[in-house]
Amino acid sequence: MKRRLSIGLAVVLVLAVVAVIVWGRSGSDEASSGGGDLTVVRGVIGSEKQAFFTDQRVVDAFAKHGLKVEVDTAGSRQIATTVDLAKYEFAFPSSSPAAQKIQRDRKVTTVYTPFQSPMAIATFEPIVSLLSAAGAVHKGAGDYQVLDIAKYLQLTQAGTRWDQLPGNTAYPVRKNILVTTTDPRESNSAAMYLSIVSFVANGNNVVSTPDQEAKVLPQVSKLFLDQGYTQNSTEGPFEDYLSAGMGKTPLALIYESQYVDRLVRHDGSIQPDMRMLYTAPTVYSKHTLVPFSPNGDKVGQLLSTDPELGKIAATFGFRTTNPQQFRDVVAAAKAPVPADLVDTVEPPSFETLERMLDAIQKQY
Repeated sequence: MKRRLSIGLAVVLVLAVVAVIVWGRSGSDEASSGGGDLTVVRGVIGSEKQAFFTDQRVVDAFAKHGLKVEVDTAGSRQIATTVDLAKYEFAFPSSSPAAQKIQRDRKVTTVYTPFQSPMAIATFEPIVSLLSAAGAVHKGAGDYQVLDIAKYLQLTQAGTRWDQLPGNTAYPVRKNILVTTTDPRESNSAAMYLSIVSFVANGNNVVSTPDQEAKVLPQVSKLFLDQGYTQNSTEGPFEDYLSAGMGKTPLALIYESQYVDRLVRHDGSIQPDMRMLYTAPTVYSKHTLVPFSPNGDKVGQLLSTDPELGKIAATFGFRTTNPQQFRDVVAAAKAPVPADLVDTVEPPSFETLERMLDAIQKQY
């Protein structure tokens, strides 16, 4: 009898221990996922913001406000034209023209621009020296250097090769001087590049009429077509720049945030001879959130006003609504990045950009 009682007690004890373990695991899982009382908010975003939204610090920050934000990614152009936005409570493209189209189509009155990033050029010190000697790189308005787009267009229009630059012993290759971009048919960064070069080709005026489009297209189309194969995401040429070096990618169009993100990480990917130039002029890629519901609106408000989310965004290299957050991050990382940029222009309207992009697409 005592033996049976002992066995019974042992079984009960084992079951109790198992129950505690299972309960503890389920409680832990629930806590890590934000709990069952969180409101799920779904949005579609530009792919360059995916790492930010999936960062555990960001997940936790939204959870403090009762939200669990789930995102899908797409190109800004696709978000504005082909993505079924009925499935989402907010859209968060990387360009203001795309956001303006979404805002008009969905009849939304309020939008948020919680962070932005200027377009820049990732390059190397020998390339900077060569282009400086050729008059295409010079000091900017602050303590930084710029690629003079007017001088650059003169070189590209003449079909100048690297080995034709006087005194070039650092990079004497038989390739045309071209900035490596993404595919203009797919990528927002390429559309921002088109905004920059079309502005300069149009006599330093934003392209706004079909006549102006026709005037600049022959020159700016070559900047894309002469590259050959181009990748769909800005991560592609930037990773080539980091891993393959100057031989493959002497000049890569990037978002400033990509370069700053690597500097802040201190992961060794930015080597001593690597440099970042700004284009003169440049364009800010303005990450603009368009809400479709009260919860989508809450996401936009939090990204724009919550100090914790702003600080995290700055660590990803984004310039936030509070400029001091970005300044603090680059200062702590000892990153040689200017606090402000002066020589900036606005992109054309979404419709103008679309017409120019379509015209370039037909030439591929």
